[in-house]
Amino acid sequence: MTFWSPNINIFRDPRWGRGQETPGEDPFLTRKYAVAFVRGIQGDSFEGGALKDGRLQVSACCKHFTAYDLDNWKGVNRFTFNAQVTKQDMADTYQPPFKSCIEEGRASGIMCAYNLVNGVPNCADYNLLTKTARGEWGFQGYITSDCDAVSLIYEQQKYAKSHEDAVAYVLKAGMDVNCGTYLANHTKSAVEKRKISESDIDRALHNLFAVRMRLGLLNGNPNKQPYANLSRKDICTPEHQELALEAARDGIVLLENYANLLPLSKTKTKSLAVIGPNANVSKTLLGNYAGPPCKTITPLEGLKGYVKETQFHEGCKAINCTVVDTSEVLKIAKSVDYVVLVMGLNQERESEELDREDLVLPSEQQNLITSIAKVARKPIVLVLLCGGPVDTLFTKDDPKIGSILWAGYPGEAGGKAIAEIIFGDHNPGGRLPLTWYPKEFIKVPMTDMRMRPDPSTGYPGRTYRFYQGLKVYEFGHGLSYSKYSYKFVSVSQNTLDFKEVSTTGKLEKSSYISVSQIGYGLCEKAKFSAIVRVKNEGKMAGKHSVMLFLRRGEGSNYNGSSLKQLVGFQKVSLNEKEKVNVEFEVNPCEHFGRANEDGELVIETGAQYLVVGDQEYAINI
Repeated sequence: MTFWSPNINIFRDPRWGRGQETPGEDPFLTRKYAVAFVRGIQGDSFEGGALKDGRLQVSACCKHFTAYDLDNWKGVNRFTFNAQVTKQDMADTYQPPFKSCIEEGRASGIMCAYNLVNGVPNCADYNLLTKTARGEWGFQGYITSDCDAVSLIYEQQKYAKSHEDAVAYVLKAGMDVNCGTYLANHTKSAVEKRKISESDIDRALHNLFAVRMRLGLLNGNPNKQPYANLSRKDICTPEHQELALEAARDGIVLLENYANLLPLSKTKTKSLAVIGPNANVSKTLLGNYAGPPCKTITPLEGLKGYVKETQFHEGCKAINCTVVDTSEVLKIAKSVDYVVLVMGLNQERESEELDREDLVLPSEQQNLITSIAKVARKPIVLVLLCGGPVDTLFTKDDPKIGSILWAGYPGEAGGKAIAEIIFGDHNPGGRLPLTWYPKEFIKVPMTDMRMRPDPSTGYPGRTYRFYQGLKVYEFGHGLSYSKYSYKFVSVSQNTLDFKEVSTTGKLEKSSYISVSQIGYGLCEKAKFSAIVRVKNEGKMAGKHSVMLFLRRGEGSNYNGSSLKQLVGFQKVSLNEKEKVNVEFEVNPCEHFGRANEDGELVIETGAQYLVVGDQEYAINI
């Protein structure tokens, strides 16, 4: 009944093998994901309150706490990596998802990460686990280590001088249980050597048994609990399989669609070639940490449902495409109306303990794509299965590569969803949750945890909020078969004038305002709403994610301001020519705030712009 999910680390570097598990690179998006995930799985409602008597459906666990986003890169591994993180980046990038997960999501579990942060192992950090999580954020639940993380503190990190010292560090820091046998093997000795007291153990047991009680495991017969006897038949219901298909549909991103190649005609497409090493491999669709699917539909199987005369060739024997039967595959490509290439990565290229070495398609994939595109009768459709981004700039100058879909690892129904989009039975509306960088980005050390750019050294910064280099695709990019227009209907601002409050408490002009000084109560009073009218200008119904950003005024870069930041998003479903008003509630402290160099939340004064699509609305603070 205890689930070690969700993974809410920031997808900071595009090479991270576990980035596929996360909701992306944006702290605001990740915060909202964390709250929704935890409340959904634990049984809490968004209106407040848990299940009856504080009960839990199951226990969620926010991981990996904190600043964990490197597995194994050029000899640096997650077990001994000492992440050097500024107070500023910690406050406005790495910690917000965990803060929201605890304060708003009311998570009952936290997992402390393997790595060290500024010289201290996460699982041995009293300031992190007890002072911050329990003290400042009000966490009530249990804290577990990642598997065998406690042993590392003595055996690999050399932070502790003995097994007993390692046990003492983590228990006194506030950790309650370790994944593995280390505490079972060494805690008794730690008590005997007076490194810890029984009260340290009692506190851990209190937290652990409290969660078991909330799960109903100690109240009468556990077998009578609502979820005690679930089986595969409860999972593989038609409703759940339809939900898997909906998730796959909504997550696929249309990156390019030159000359409106897609959707293909269901009546005029008489022959089709499906080519590529990912075209008919069900395992690739699942990514990592996946349970057994109810049934899997590969892209080949999905596309065969639309075109009876479909030919298949894997193109190469493995994802690396080192062995290519060029003559046969080119012959097939020449013979059909359209070609769909299904390429990308798999868990052999990106996974837990395996970070990527590059940002390009493996080995000969690019050559195979361009060779097939050259001989095909019409521009080809390229489908990419991968958790992280790849540099597809080579397609920009090739008119024979007509459309590109990024499907991520879309799950058991992914093949059907891909086929539905290609043939127009679903209008794509997915958006990229991370920046797609060019291949040259690998010159940036993965171990550099800084988010903000450093012009003096040429360091470009990271993520759409700070990165100042060339982008293959922007965060939030995603095309549709419809065109959507936006218009700000109204922005109702409170009359409160933040300019009259300074960091010194005097009524004078200031370039920024300290949130701790004015107080969150004042921020609550200063909330305002922004209403945006969204219209589907196309001829096809579709789902559309409306994304509201904040952009600083021109020339604003006070103490590391972001280029822009997401402050709201909502998904709407619109029929042809339909329009709807979307309302966003804006809290200046939450949405306009950022951290200064001391990690203190501040609000910049002066010109700010709310941005949605190509529309901007100027406001002054």
